[in-house]
Amino acid sequence: MKGYSLEQDLRLLFNNPKYSDIEILCKDEKKLYASRIILAARSEVFDGLFYNGMKESYENQIFFPTVDSSTMEIILEYTYTGSIKEECLTIDNIVEAFSAADYFQLLKLQEFIIRTVKNTLEKDYKNNYSPELFSKVVDTMVLTENNVLLNLLVETVSTIPLNTIEFGRLSIKALQYLLSCTHKKKKPFATPEYEVFRYSAILAAKQVSNDAFITLTKQLPTLKQINKSYKVKNGSPDDVNRQEIAKELKPLVKFIDFGQIQIKIIIDIIEPLEITPSVRVYGHQIRSQNSGINYIRGIPSLYKFAYVWDRSRCGSNLIIEDNGEVVQAASDCRNYQSVKAKIAFESKELFEWEITVEVFRDTVWVGLTSRKGFAWAIGSDGSYYNADSKTKEKTKNYCRPFGQGTKVIVHLDMNKRTCAFTVDNIRYPIISKWDNLPSKVYPLVFLNYPSRIRIQPR
Repeated sequence: MKGYSLEQDLRLLFNNPKYSDIEILCKDEKKLYASRIILAARSEVFDGLFYNGMKESYENQIFFPTVDSSTMEIILEYTYTGSIKEECLTIDNIVEAFSAADYFQLLKLQEFIIRTVKNTLEKDYKNNYSPELFSKVVDTMVLTENNVLLNLLVETVSTIPLNTIEFGRLSIKALQYLLSCTHKKKKPFATPEYEVFRYSAILAAKQVSNDAFITLTKQLPTLKQINKSYKVKNGSPDDVNRQEIAKELKPLVKFIDFGQIQIKIIIDIIEPLEITPSVRVYGHQIRSQNSGINYIRGIPSLYKFAYVWDRSRCGSNLIIEDNGEVVQAASDCRNYQSVKAKIAFESKELFEWEITVEVFRDTVWVGLTSRKGFAWAIGSDGSYYNADSKTKEKTKNYCRPFGQGTKVIVHLDMNKRTCAFTVDNIRYPIISKWDNLPSKVYPLVFLNYPSRIRIQPR
């Protein structure tokens, strides 16, 4: 019914020949219909095109040779109604829609696209489309420092370990741009430098031939394989392939810090391939046996977007806010309810994250949970609690009681399966009774109204 909703009434005018006075011809030769007055009122670019005194002001058709009809439909729908449906944006049209919104100076539409991309990445931090989207942006757009979409994707892909991205999802040009943006920079990054080299070399080999790709994959073990005393398989690229791989790899090598790779790995694995300059060229980068370095460029960070609360594993009276970082107990949450984070810790490494108690009344609990729902946590009353399949035990006096404004750092050692906590800058010892944690655990908190708790990576 007309007159009930302005947005709905304007949507009826969209691409309707009856209410149009201009035909828009797109790159794919499809024709769309619009009103000059509406477009001019909503966009300075359209206003300039239709009321400039030139031929566009009098002709009933205008041609946009770089914009296809599906992208133009998004532009027109937003121009008419001030909104579009989130599901209209896909990996196939996000870059084009963002570029078109920039061209037509529709800043709010650009902001909507960025929010949609962020929401998609946060919903599935491991298996999202960021590598493909990043490749498309780098391969098709003008790369500038103020490109918000580009910067978001650099940040996202940086915090995904490269060895979890299948070859073919990330273009070699996109990888070069990623490495150039993070080289010698204090930015979050999730991939050890040897794995950066490995991924770069194998991707370069893939550009040469399938045989070169297979051979180099065999010759470059992962760090996990190296730590298990993996033996390098026989065979190496032939002279022709070696030269071609070195040529493809050259633009990437200058953004790889060999000083962050163990000398033994360089000598035993990298140099024999003869696809990079000798380690002597990078000798000035390599300090005494690489001591005191973390082997990861920038600020080591694992899955930044995973350090958020999981809506699918959240109490019914808890509200998740602030892009997933904050959980707030609703006013009807009188009993304790729990929420776990999305990230799962299962590799034999050291992990740390920070919990901030932003609002507090009764006791809150901070700790870990397993896939089976068992919990290990410390309480704001200073006690700790162990609820596994065999025991349910609460022990007092682990730390000082804490409350609103407290920052709790969780120190998890998945190699030894132990956990310790820092509360208000005081580091407390490993909880000895938690000496055999499960092989896979998640961050967890328990809270009730009006408590509000934030999680962040460290």
